[in-house]
Amino acid sequence: MQRNRALAAVALACLLVLAGCTGAGNGGDGATQAALGGDEPDYEQATGTPVEEDSAASASDRMRIYTARLTVRVEAFDASRSNLSAAVDAQGGYVGSSQISTSERGDETYRDGRFTYRVPAENYSAFLDAARAEGTVVHEEENVQDVTGQHADLEARLANLRAERDRLRELYEQANDTEDVLAVQRELSDVQGEIESTEARLEALENRVAYATVTVELREERPDVDYDTDNWYDTGVVAAFLESVDGAIVALRALVVGIAYALPYLIAFGVPLFALGIVFKRFVVGGRPSIRGGDAGDEDEPSSEAEPPSDDESE
Repeated sequence: MQRNRALAAVALACLLVLAGCTGAGNGGDGATQAALGGDEPDYEQATGTPVEEDSAASASDRMRIYTARLTVRVEAFDASRSNLSAAVDAQGGYVGSSQISTSERGDETYRDGRFTYRVPAENYSAFLDAARAEGTVVHEEENVQDVTGQHADLEARLANLRAERDRLRELYEQANDTEDVLAVQRELSDVQGEIESTEARLEALENRVAYATVTVELREERPDVDYDTDNWYDTGVVAAFLESVDGAIVALRALVVGIAYALPYLIAFGVPLFALGIVFKRFVVGGRPSIRGGDAGDEDEPSSEAEPPSDDESE
């Protein structure tokens, strides 16, 4: 019995070895595969010619997000803005957002604006050329992001979630116990929420791929301001005198106005301080001379007695 089993094992091993050799031979000879039933296009694909075409097709099918930022100095702000609006309409796009600011220099004004345009990806280059043609390009930046893998991951996740939802629906129909029904409902609600979130992300990604984003900043030419560079000593004598008189009048008026502003404060704070000063001088400082005077009188008495008598007194 054991001998028969050993012979069967050896025979099975030989059969496996022969099958492997046959498969290797068929895989290594393309002409043999064609003769065994493969058609001519399969043979050409194995040799490599159609592979290049498939590579080119896959490269064109890749999903890319195009974004660009331009800063353009223009002479006429309104005209350039209207031209870009017409260009984006002609290319099948739209204006996503806009921001305009007005500044002053001297007596003149100028404007700056930032506009975000959404253009179909196939018309991206054409719209960039239209934006460059509006004036002098001060700054330009372009970015291309390949999101083919991200898109494929989202599609695979969405397919798995939908398959899981179908299985949960089957379980829901087959469930008889109340607890099982509630548990399946909770799972089904969670999966449905994930499906909707994934669909929203996928839609947003596809929208960014379908429409390129171009941000254009328009800067209007700054006006030239002429500043007076004449020297002060070039002014005429009469003009200088009149300007000085005007300056003196302005200074006097400023002084009067300043006094008018300060007068209430002087009355409110100056009068009490003046009264306190008088009281302090009378009762604190005024008492000290009397004390010193008495002391001085006592000291002067001996000196008056020590004076020598005059000539009239001696006679």
